[in-house]
Amino acid sequence: MMPAPLLQLDGVSRRRSGRLAVDGLSLSLSRGEVLGLLGVNGAGKSTTLNMIAGALLPDGGRILLDGEDFAERPELAARKLGWLPESAPIWPELTVGEHLVAIGRLRGLRGQTLNTAAAAIVERLQLGDLSRRLAGVLSQGQRQRLGLACALVHQPPLIILDEPANALDPVQVVQLRALIGAVILSTHVLAEVTAVCDRVAILHEGKLRHDAPLRGDADSQAIEKTFFTIATGVTA
Repeated sequence: MMPAPLLQLDGVSRRRSGRLAVDGLSLSLSRGEVLGLLGVNGAGKSTTLNMIAGALLPDGGRILLDGEDFAERPELAARKLGWLPESAPIWPELTVGEHLVAIGRLRGLRGQTLNTAAAAIVERLQLGDLSRRLAGVLSQGQRQRLGLACALVHQPPLIILDEPANALDPVQVVQLRALIGAVILSTHVLAEVTAVCDRVAILHEGKLRHDAPLRGDADSQAIEKTFFTIATGVTA
């Protein structure tokens, strides 16, 4: 018997500004997978991520995380998801260490559990030399590392990386597998997907146009042609 997927989208739709931004999207993600969500600007990636993260509710369909419906259990996002947006949100007046404690509390951690989790993620991401530095004086790269630490401090089974080119190199993305159960990497840059993902889903005009594993150079070349054809309507 196949294990249940960690994340499942069943016929999910969402309108934004009067148009159908996501249209009947069905997609699943297993534990241990790194899924590349690929699409040009306006393809529906951001709306999809916002629904997965619980920031938006779908107009139709349902989203299940560990078999539980987000519409019925909205608190699941806080406990079971980590999200690193393209520009990590920070409070400039807090130190790196204070950030992790504050985010940990928001994620439901308390007492010694919180202290242990914060110390562990500082060590894993090599942030010890920055722990007492104000976030407002960090470089862009350091801010993104802090954003990743905040996304991981509660050890979620799923992390979403939204356009992470400025935050992580391919080796670091692969290393995330040792920390969490699954990764969704959303981007419009094909090279990022082929470098680190083991499966790719292509969105275009709100619809899922392609969903297949990446097993080597031949698959990467095929995805490149498929993406070009879907995005332009011209056969490569």
